[in-house]
Amino acid sequence: MENIKKLVGVEAAKFVKDGMIVGLGTGSTAAFFVAELGRRVAEENLQIVGVTTSSVTSEQARRLGIALKNIDDVDAIDLTVDGADEIDLELNGIKGGGAALLMEKIVATYSRDYIWIVDDAKMVTHLGAFPLPVEVVTFGYGQVFRLFEKLGFNPVVRVDVSGEIVVTDMGNHIIDLHLAEIKDPERLANLLDQTVGVVEHGLFNGMVKKVIVGSASEGVKIITK
Repeated sequence: MENIKKLVGVEAAKFVKDGMIVGLGTGSTAAFFVAELGRRVAEENLQIVGVTTSSVTSEQARRLGIALKNIDDVDAIDLTVDGADEIDLELNGIKGGGAALLMEKIVATYSRDYIWIVDDAKMVTHLGAFPLPVEVVTFGYGQVFRLFEKLGFNPVVRVDVSGEIVVTDMGNHIIDLHLAEIKDPERLANLLDQTVGVVEHGLFNGMVKKVIVGSASEGVKIITK
């Protein structure tokens, strides 16, 4: 599996050209993309500036010698490459397993081009088997939780390995919705967008036109919308 993640990470790095502002994703697959960029910076003198989606990615990029800027200090991002937790047939996706969905969505929104890199297990017919992360402000999050209960969303407040409630890089909590199947991602996204206390959700609908998929049997293939 790790080899497949590396293959798609290396493939995605081929789309990065000199002079680009590059959005650097978060997660185990995106880390291989960042690592390959670091190699190109060191060995090929690739000239890029990175905009990161989490403190974890910032740390990795700095270690590799990739120049970084804050998202507010660039006019736009040329290309962002990131992983995804699930992708359906329409290339809608769920993200946020690594608790970085808010920063990931902001960076993606202000990117001219956006690519997901995944292994083939992430490709599904319908979203929802992977719990949908919803980032909520800490004030009143219990009220939001109870609303999700009433709506039948099977909410669970995310905790870390020690049982402490997870706090995101932006200082918020995450409620994971265990929905089994999301029949209408657009409708659900609209409902969550209108829920007071919700900062952002992990439904990334219609945001990518290109997905690089790796599999043990077929190697790397590129799916475009």
